[in-house]
Amino acid sequence: MSDATLHATSQDPDDFVVQIADQVESFLVAVTEVAKGDEPASAVPFLLLEVSQLLLAGGRLGAHEDIVPEERYEPDLGPEADVDELRERLAVMLEPVDVYSEVFDPYEPRKAPVPARISDDLADVITDLRHGMAHYRAGRTTEALWWWQFSYFSNWGSTASATLRALQSIVAHVRLNQPLEELNGLDTDQDLGEEVLAEEAGRVMAEEIAGPLGLRTVK
Repeated sequence: MSDATLHATSQDPDDFVVQIADQVESFLVAVTEVAKGDEPASAVPFLLLEVSQLLLAGGRLGAHEDIVPEERYEPDLGPEADVDELRERLAVMLEPVDVYSEVFDPYEPRKAPVPARISDDLADVITDLRHGMAHYRAGRTTEALWWWQFSYFSNWGSTASATLRALQSIVAHVRLNQPLEELNGLDTDQDLGEEVLAEEAGRVMAEEIAGPLGLRTVK
């Protein structure tokens, strides 16, 4: 496969790697477009849809047998593309609801939630997906699948899952007319306990975030 062509004519669209690459590319393009801020009114619902679809690809990778790369050492891809601008644009757009509380591992008992940011999460997921896409575009399809599967288990799967939960919660609060309290003073650099998080979590009313983020309240 040519490194300049994502979908070569010789590829079978039913091939597993082609289908995964399609979903990955769709997510990369969609989130990049959202980050431009041209349609902020549809940002949250659109991100909810895109993260949901990406996790379908992740589920397929997770259910697949272990993928073994053809080479012992991963080929050097050079410097990673910078995602800081995308991260910052998303943070500005999602500012009222960017920070949320997350439990990293639901099977670790008595772990307190920690603050996280949707904008950081999406940027991290994109970094992982772009890395695999670079292999795919270079014709190293097995390497791409290996990376996407490995990083799904080690990072982007749990990160995207937490992001999806946060996005779904935003939409649910607004659609069900359940006000949110503002995350006043809650910062991802702070090490906050469960009680503090419970007190800090949410003071922005649903009515204040519904319009700008493309949501509606139930009348």
